[in-house]
Amino acid sequence: MSKIMVIGIAGGTGSGKTTITRRLIERFGGDVSVIHHDNYYKAHHDMPYEERALLNYDHPDSFDTDMLIEHLKLLKEGKSIQCPVYDYSIHDRTDQTVTIRPTRVIIVEGILIYENRELCDQMDIKIFVDADADVRILRRIVRDVRDRGRSLESVINQYLSTVKPMHEAFVEPSKRRADVIVPEGGHNLVALDMVIQRVRAHLESEE
Repeated sequence: MSKIMVIGIAGGTGSGKTTITRRLIERFGGDVSVIHHDNYYKAHHDMPYEERALLNYDHPDSFDTDMLIEHLKLLKEGKSIQCPVYDYSIHDRTDQTVTIRPTRVIIVEGILIYENRELCDQMDIKIFVDADADVRILRRIVRDVRDRGRSLESVINQYLSTVKPMHEAFVEPSKRRADVIVPEGGHNLVALDMVIQRVRAHLESEE
């Protein structure tokens, strides 16, 4: 099988990671598959909902990153994986999995993917999407209230108690491991075009 290119897309909550990921999928279609780090949150089936709601989901220890690394290695070997599925509304992993097949480009997306050096070593390009903190919190409020059924108060409390301090402790420092830093996220058309050209060159070289 031809070489698989792995692209990391990291950045704080609401920075625009999803926008860049979506643009790459729109541009390259079936040549791209996406792994979301969020789906690798550890399962807490033994814990009541009230306790799960209080967990710190912005700390590296909340993820089963070892499983993600193993899955990424399997994909690079040309093997399909069963990716876990996480449900934000219940703060827990579901019993379902989604089959992800190896494609010529694999995107790994998440806020903390550069915090882990072994995971970084699996990536060919590491992109960090940067955005002002006030922009990111507003986007997170809109997303969590509209798409994840959260109350405004709970989103703000979570942001102040864990999201902001964890961003400063882990996400921001991990920026140093990025190859490319993209200000203004998916609205930065110059940076986006550079990434598209790099992916296109890889695809053409492998034909």
